[in-house]
Amino acid sequence: MNEATQAPDLSAVSKLLQLESMARAASSKQALSFMIVNETRRLLNYRQAYLFLSTHPIQRKCDLVAASSVAVVETNAPFAIWMNKLKKQLFDSNTINKQKQIDQSQCPQELLEGWGEFSLPFVLWTPLKLPDGTFVGGLWLTRENPWQDNEMALLKRLGETYAHAMIAVTSRRSMYKRPTVVKVAIWVIVFFLLAVLLKPIQLTALAPAEITAIEPEIISSPMDGVIADVYYPPNSYVAKDDILFSLEDTNLRNEYNVVEKTLAVAEAELKKASQDAFRDAKSKAQVALLEAETKLQETKLAFAKEMLEKVQVKADRSGLLIYADKSDWIGKPVQVGERIMEIADPQMIQLRINLPIDDAIVLNKDAEVDVFLDADPIHPVAAKVTSTSYIAEKYDQETLSYRVYAKFNESENDSLRIGLQGTAKIYGENVSVFFYLFRRPISYVRQFIGL
Repeated sequence: MNEATQAPDLSAVSKLLQLESMARAASSKQALSFMIVNETRRLLNYRQAYLFLSTHPIQRKCDLVAASSVAVVETNAPFAIWMNKLKKQLFDSNTINKQKQIDQSQCPQELLEGWGEFSLPFVLWTPLKLPDGTFVGGLWLTRENPWQDNEMALLKRLGETYAHAMIAVTSRRSMYKRPTVVKVAIWVIVFFLLAVLLKPIQLTALAPAEITAIEPEIISSPMDGVIADVYYPPNSYVAKDDILFSLEDTNLRNEYNVVEKTLAVAEAELKKASQDAFRDAKSKAQVALLEAETKLQETKLAFAKEMLEKVQVKADRSGLLIYADKSDWIGKPVQVGERIMEIADPQMIQLRINLPIDDAIVLNKDAEVDVFLDADPIHPVAAKVTSTSYIAEKYDQETLSYRVYAKFNESENDSLRIGLQGTAKIYGENVSVFFYLFRRPISYVRQFIGL
């Protein structure tokens, strides 16, 4: 009976070895933490386990990272806040590195209310530390009955194993030393990247572009009306005084005829009153009134004639007639001053670039421009910036852009025509490759954080 009592507890030793093996097999910090708080129950009987890991090895500070039967520990949960406060009250940098039993009598008065809610009567604190005294963390176990000496010894041994395992999974990379050749190669690559990023490069921007005329004559509607006919198709050459289009004149012609007849009646009445004025005092008094009426009708007739003459719109100069499509205008109501077409000199052309505000760069006068036209994208056409707008305008429904105008070299004018479109590459000032690559992200971050 004595020999049976003194026989070692092989079951406890087997469970201890099994837990040490499981700790060494853990592949990550999360897996090891979960194993510590949940699987330690195979060796020791407890109700709840909490794992704290070190955040400052010198000051031996630690935070709650795992709890048994809980998938994720919320740092703002009431029990987590209470336990962190209690830990700070019970331990300093020296006592936290020693195994200790805790009960309700040691709980500070201000935290005593949470003891009954978040803890059981008997607590065992076991630090996880290395042989050299390095503090890795601590294990907090609670249950209803006191802790025995043999249990504390087993848990102390297990705490050292857990500390080694935690260091292994969190600092595994530091166990392997890179060869000297690899280190040299890494530094060479770093210096090469720095040299590349600091290399000066010319800042560029891409934007849609179109060839337009320089100072074209704008042909607009002289009055409100409906276009009756357009006499020349688009891209036709017209001479000065050629009739370009005409408006419907039915109402104007009828108005002219009515005013003409009204004037004839007024003149007849004035003539009759003038003849009767020699013998009739009443007719003499009406002469002045009829003269005013006649002059009014003459004015109306002159205005009607002027409006009738404006029905046909003529070209003020010779040149290329530019507009979209003849069928788009015939029968369309127009307002006075509405732009309908334009006349341009085909030899006086320029490049109009719509530079989006996101791609706006500092442009100097005579800045170089390469234009890749859709008609011939392989061969770029050279140009130089002549002017830039100060205010951004709507280019389409969603994009604001600056108007940039550029002039072509005289040798290029013969092969270009008005209306060609493409993409312009504008060259700005010299900047580093780093700024060239990260200009947009830097701009976005500055706008987002306001610095």
